[in-house]
Amino acid sequence: MTQSRGLPGLDWVRGYTAATLANDLLAAAVVTVMLVPQSLAYAMLAGLPPQVGLYASIAPLVAYALMGTSRTLAVGPVAVLSLMTATAATSVAAPGTPAYREAALVLALLSGAILLAMGLLRLGFLASLLSHPVVSAFVSASAVLIALSQLRHLLGLPAGGREEAWAMARHVATHLEQTNPATLAVGGLALVVLAFARTRAAPLLCRLGLKDRAADMLARATPAITVAFAILAVEAFDLRAQGVATVGFIPAGLPPLTWPSRAADMVEHLLLPAFLMALVGFVESVSVAQTLAARRRQVVVPDRELLALGAANLAAGVTGGYPVTGGFARSVVNFDAGAETPAAGAFAALGILVATLLLTPALAPLPHAVLAATIVVAVVALVDLEVPRRLWAWSKADFAAWAATAAATLAVGVEAGVVAGVVVTLVVTLARAARPHVAIVGQVPGTQHYRNIHRHAVVTNPEILSLRIDESLTHLNARVIEDLVLQEVAARPQLRHVILMASGINAIDATGLEMLETLNRRLGEARVRLHLSEVKGPVMDRLQKTEFLQHLSGEVFMSQHEAVTTLGARRAGGAVGGAPAADPTLARDWV
Repeated sequence: MTQSRGLPGLDWVRGYTAATLANDLLAAAVVTVMLVPQSLAYAMLAGLPPQVGLYASIAPLVAYALMGTSRTLAVGPVAVLSLMTATAATSVAAPGTPAYREAALVLALLSGAILLAMGLLRLGFLASLLSHPVVSAFVSASAVLIALSQLRHLLGLPAGGREEAWAMARHVATHLEQTNPATLAVGGLALVVLAFARTRAAPLLCRLGLKDRAADMLARATPAITVAFAILAVEAFDLRAQGVATVGFIPAGLPPLTWPSRAADMVEHLLLPAFLMALVGFVESVSVAQTLAARRRQVVVPDRELLALGAANLAAGVTGGYPVTGGFARSVVNFDAGAETPAAGAFAALGILVATLLLTPALAPLPHAVLAATIVVAVVALVDLEVPRRLWAWSKADFAAWAATAAATLAVGVEAGVVAGVVVTLVVTLARAARPHVAIVGQVPGTQHYRNIHRHAVVTNPEILSLRIDESLTHLNARVIEDLVLQEVAARPQLRHVILMASGINAIDATGLEMLETLNRRLGEARVRLHLSEVKGPVMDRLQKTEFLQHLSGEVFMSQHEAVTTLGARRAGGAVGGAPAADPTLARDWV
């Protein structure tokens, strides 16, 4: 599938049909029912008034529908970004104050601007700063923090202080005697119902006679149904008089046009958190989008996703919202409900707008405990304990990255967790690059294959040393490779030829080239010729622009077998220093 040069929306508008419209409308209805209570809950998690969650689910959806490359990604508030918003905004203002609201707007605007800039500069590759183990650890640890932060709402306890896991747990433990029985009953019942609906409701409804699609849709609507029954219970049993905290008045109306008046004063403090939020949001969104697109053999373009998410966050910032990204749960619901184009997101935005205009007064009796239960059930599914088990068996370095990220997130906070994740990923990557795998290879008898002498029964020639380098030559490993070659040469008094098998070399930087020149000179002084084999086309193109090949004491061979057989057929010895052999195969069609 090719993307148009204009708005990606044009790719699906041209083939839009009545059947597509029907599928998109159905998906939008299902997602709207899910998003209304979820948006309220995530706004509460971010420390913002509940209507802010609704605002953040309207304009961003429309912006993404116009610019996004995923057909089914649903954009809006998510749990991790809500927690990061609360952490960052609290650092510059007290929750509940106008300045706190403005801080959330500034975070959305800064995140949007950063994402747009990254998209214009085609920096989608920066998502690689967060490896999968790091993302898994950060999400799992953040989910634990989020769940702990909601315990006080489920129990009816007073507000806590710091966000670290141990601080939250200690706060709950020290105030446990203040638990409100009515709040615990409401929150506990909602927790059970929502958890049951997430895994067991659809199969049960199927056994009762509903068709699979209808049962699944009804199960998806359970959060909205739970909200409705909770509101009825509060009114019927006068639960507010028994200490059950409720959402309270939610103003109805269109999302306001907003611009933070104190933005200039906050930018310096919020720029780093906004960058971290942009990075985390982009990684989460692209991962979800690509996973869903692969199921339908569609294509997601990361650089365009940066632009689309940037536009969505700017839209959130100027319409009273806070930072948004593509959410896993809502996107899967959108996909499973049959959404075919981004228009489903725009229709869902319209549905949420109608709810904001007409239904918000009815939400005033909604208990905080029910919203907390909604959050807990959603984030518990994000905790993946299988990943560290697999990492321990597969790669201790990746496990260390996972453990460091999780520990930093739980012990210090979400921002520290992201920074630790990036740092650990870079350290692990640099450490691997600085310790390249270099194998001495020999010929597998009866074949033209060359393998590691320590792993296979192979044939070698004492006058020829064949080294396969399985890493690009860079400043990180050039000295290590040079020392290794010289050590092996020193241990072989009969040696006359060194062949660097370059099949694993994808690039050579300036330091790597300097190392090859130095190695060529030192081997020449020891009357040993340096040869290359299986050089990739792009690498050969770069080498031909330098003087290295002119000074190379040996030759460049198309294959390792050609190099060994050619050199083995010649008599050992001879002059080493002067010009290279005639026709060092530079004119060949290198691949």
